[in-house]
Amino acid sequence: MSIRVLVVDDQSLVRAGFRTILDSEEGIEVVAEAADGTAAIAAVAEFAPDVVCMDVQMPGMDGLEATRRITGDGTSAAAVLVLTTFNREDYLFAALEAGASGFLLKNSSPEQLIEAVQVVARGDALLSPDVTRRVIEAVARPVGRAGPQRHLETPDPLTVPETGRHAEPVPKAGTRDDPAARAPVFGTEEAAEMTAELATLTDREREVLELLAEGISNAEIAQRMWVGEATVKTHVSKVLMKLGLRDRVHAVVYAYENGVVRPQG
Repeated sequence: MSIRVLVVDDQSLVRAGFRTILDSEEGIEVVAEAADGTAAIAAVAEFAPDVVCMDVQMPGMDGLEATRRITGDGTSAAAVLVLTTFNREDYLFAALEAGASGFLLKNSSPEQLIEAVQVVARGDALLSPDVTRRVIEAVARPVGRAGPQRHLETPDPLTVPETGRHAEPVPKAGTRDDPAARAPVFGTEEAAEMTAELATLTDREREVLELLAEGISNAEIAQRMWVGEATVKTHVSKVLMKLGLRDRVHAVVYAYENGVVRPQG
């Protein structure tokens, strides 16, 4: 069965180019085109594509808002591959937050576009290693996340006004010793919900989630766990289902945001 693709871009020549490249690959079929976000949403409902190749900057509804609506309404199983001319970090993270499954620059080669569509369609791979690293670094930035140990700066003792006693040295903001850094990043209710979600995973599924966070393939996970790839795929599917995640990209973000794994450094 062919991978059904919707191409969304406000420039007709760009759409034609993507169609030519994708239709040339056996197993991929461009079933529709759209020139803006509103038309893209309508086309998803009409043609039920497996993958949406989505531009970001378009008149009217942009690609980020369209992605948010396509992935958020629960009626479409389409995976969104964001294609943009701009290698901007804000676009990358906005696209992932909107629910996109991949991010590719328009100056990529035809072979890279074809491969990106294929891997997004099967939900079996992450973004490029460089982009994956940037995602990991970004979700690890907030205070409270583990990282390279920084030394506590010890200023001159301060005086507590009413008692005249010396106060303890004030930790530098953002260090592990800063009370704010030790505070939960999420509220009690949110933290409890995430803990409950993680508690539904078996030990094997938790291990798979940790390995997914390394950005490795099913074949590599199978080697690490001494099991077959089919077994890994089953575990991955169960992890995504139990945690309510669309794909492996969002599993990586989830794992780092919720402390399942810690960035090395």
